[in-house]
Amino acid sequence: MSEHRRKLPQPQEGGRAAARRGQSGSSSGRRAAPRGATGSPSDSYGSGGEEERPYGGRAEARRAAQRGSGGGRRRAADATAPGGRRGPGGPNGPARGRGRAPGPAKKRIIDYPRAGKYGVGRWVPSWKLVTGLFIGFCGSLVAVAGIAYAMVSVPKVADTARAQNNVYYWADGSEMVATGGETNRQIINYSQIPEAMRYAVISQENKTFETDSGIDPKGIARAFLNMAKGGQTQGGSTITQQYVKNAMLDDQSQTISRKFKEIFVAIKVGATVKKEDIMAGYLNSAYYGRGAYGIQAAARAYFNKDAVKLDPSECAFLAAMLKGATYYDPAGATTFDPAATPDANRKRAKAQWADTLNKEVQYGHLSAAVRNTYKDLPKWQNPRSNTRLSGQVGYLVDLAKGYIINNTKITANQLQQGGYSIHTTFDKTKVDALTKAVDKVRKANIKPKLRPKTDKYVQFGGASVDPDTGAIQAIYGGEDATKHFTNNADQTGAQVGSTFKPFVLAAAMSWGARNPNGDPVQAQDERTIVSPKSLYSGKNKLKIQDYDHTVWKDKNGNEWLQKNDGGQSYNPPSYKIDLREAMRESVNSAYVQLGMDVGLDKVKESVLDAGILKSSLASANYPSFSLGTSSPSAIRMAGAYATFAASGKQREPYSVEKITDKDGTKFLHQDVAKTKQAFTEQVADNVTDVLKTVVEKGTGTNAQLTGREVAGKTGTTDGNKSAWFVGYTPQLSTAIGMYRMDDNESNKGREFLQMYGTGGEKTIHGASFPSQIWRDYMEQALKGKKAVDFPTPEDIGKVLNDTPSPTVTPSATESATESPTPTPSPSESVTSPSPSTSETCGNFGWNCSDTGGTGTGGTDTGGTDGGVSATPTETTTSGSTRGNANGNGGIFGGPNG
Repeated sequence: MSEHRRKLPQPQEGGRAAARRGQSGSSSGRRAAPRGATGSPSDSYGSGGEEERPYGGRAEARRAAQRGSGGGRRRAADATAPGGRRGPGGPNGPARGRGRAPGPAKKRIIDYPRAGKYGVGRWVPSWKLVTGLFIGFCGSLVAVAGIAYAMVSVPKVADTARAQNNVYYWADGSEMVATGGETNRQIINYSQIPEAMRYAVISQENKTFETDSGIDPKGIARAFLNMAKGGQTQGGSTITQQYVKNAMLDDQSQTISRKFKEIFVAIKVGATVKKEDIMAGYLNSAYYGRGAYGIQAAARAYFNKDAVKLDPSECAFLAAMLKGATYYDPAGATTFDPAATPDANRKRAKAQWADTLNKEVQYGHLSAAVRNTYKDLPKWQNPRSNTRLSGQVGYLVDLAKGYIINNTKITANQLQQGGYSIHTTFDKTKVDALTKAVDKVRKANIKPKLRPKTDKYVQFGGASVDPDTGAIQAIYGGEDATKHFTNNADQTGAQVGSTFKPFVLAAAMSWGARNPNGDPVQAQDERTIVSPKSLYSGKNKLKIQDYDHTVWKDKNGNEWLQKNDGGQSYNPPSYKIDLREAMRESVNSAYVQLGMDVGLDKVKESVLDAGILKSSLASANYPSFSLGTSSPSAIRMAGAYATFAASGKQREPYSVEKITDKDGTKFLHQDVAKTKQAFTEQVADNVTDVLKTVVEKGTGTNAQLTGREVAGKTGTTDGNKSAWFVGYTPQLSTAIGMYRMDDNESNKGREFLQMYGTGGEKTIHGASFPSQIWRDYMEQALKGKKAVDFPTPEDIGKVLNDTPSPTVTPSATESATESPTPTPSPSESVTSPSPSTSETCGNFGWNCSDTGGTGTGGTDTGGTDGGVSATPTETTTSGSTRGNANGNGGIFGGPNG
């Protein structure tokens, strides 16, 4: 071997020593393999150090390590570890596979977590991964959309006409009527739809209809966002989407999946159907209210003409109905929502109608000259119903519909499609008895042909409620539901007058009168529960004070002098009258002052607790609030008095017991029925005891029943425009109202007319026709039922103002302007003396002077807060210790309520 040849470095424990060990190992009988026999450089390297190696050691090891994976490094480490197994010869033997370059690492389809990265970098996806996933996701969406688009079909207008009957049942289970399946629809061609109607809808709902693709991405996003928040789903934003929604009757659920389906159908309709056909389809399938589907049926329902003859004003009107006839039909829909009164609906309809016409001008679809010829809503006709809904049945069905829509999960659209069995609370015997009682009075007394100026437009309304359950057992909505559309048993706007006084008494017994001499800040807490034996002033033209002795004034600085019916003063010279007698004779001055002492906020709370709806209340900022300037419905008044009949337990009036369909029971009232203790038994029973005296020997004697205890209250309102009697036994509470109003003046506001001379009576009051109807009906409604007495009340409260009164000195004149009331004639005389100007009031305002004052004592308008509507001069006799036997006057509920 040449000296100039470079010797390779020997591995540890290699060289000759290793060779010798190898030789000694071979002496066991096995020949050592020749060098290079394995074909591996490592064999030569590990077997001895004397021969030249074909490859470099360390350099090649580094290259092998760089090409290898973690596993290769672990094998190398294992091979060099002390005591480690190197090869067949043990730790000192040749390394098995040493020097062999491992193969490349296996590649993954999705490199995540990322190989070769450590720490946070291992979990950060690469741009290739992100891009790939995004492309894959978009591709999947396109594929799904394509499949969905291919699967949906274009709806047909004729398919939207499907509807089933709803069957309504009486309380005894017998069938009342099957209705709803008759769909009022007549499909017409595009050429028969007026251009003005098309442009009215386009201008108001979808100005880009003629150029858009059929969907509104922003509107869709809003709808999904609203659903994600848990709110109500929103309707389609374009005419195409709304047409699709109307046509998809196979699925009326308000879900995201249905909304997606609508979108794909709308896209397909927009791409494959002509705009003319879409417009015709929408206008022929839309619901316009009054049972009318489609433009032709709507034209007949509102204007009694064919659609082709509609003018631009009428078209704009019908376009407004598409917003929701419940809130835009000028005839009103109070059975569906108390806010949908005729007046409120008329205002909404007019605003929408005007806006539509203005937009048509703005978008060039209507000339300004033509627009200016339309100043008010077009003349519309009152709704018509089918003959199966004649008599009271139509009112009963409407009432049940309103309850279902407002109190169950069944929507108006679902109800319209039908298929429900609706079991109501209505007692056929009681409904018939109430109708006969009203017809008896009407036929005997109301003569519109004989006395058209006084007897025309007279209306009656009534309702009966079971105090134990709240079930509405009977109503009287009008002469005929197919002729008179407004349900008089529901909210009509007629004020209830002195039938409100029991709520004032209940508030005084529940909350108490405020301490007039206490700290004003603590006055709300320093209260005295009022006994019905408490004494208040029964004086006519009483100057009303606040609880702290300050004279009450309105925002204009006007004082309030409260008049009693017919200018009547009670119990001179002291004018003291206890609250029982004041209720019996319906003395306004006593209860107005009591309301001020308690606080009108507490009176209002008492009214609400009894079950009267807040939406029907007048402002509680005026003293007249205690005298019934509010306008609850007959149903609500019967329900509120039922709270007293049930010893303070308040139950919401309801009209539907159960609803079923082909899939089973959809609603049970017993699952939602609630009872609350609105008043303590002590308070409610004392109110009842006071109201018993009204019927026994007060203004309500006309309502006495044979062998039964009755509690009730009469009510008459400002200008003799409405009269009421509300009364109850322990088993049944009934309210009867009477008023005059021309419902045929469709384009005018609903104005209540005076009833002086109506029915041949000088004035109409609660003690006349309303109490007569109440008595005749209740005799029949309770026939065969055991008479039940009211509970004996426990004593309650403290007697206020029981100190002797000062001597009264008459005054020469009365200079203050009085509270609104019929103006007495010059011949009217008041034999009771009037106090002098220096006289002061007692602690709770029962003995006040009537001089001074500069205002009207009630400047707000009648029908809202007790106002000052003009009233005719009436000649009355006053000065006795009780009211006129005929109850003349009746401004806020005088002697006859």
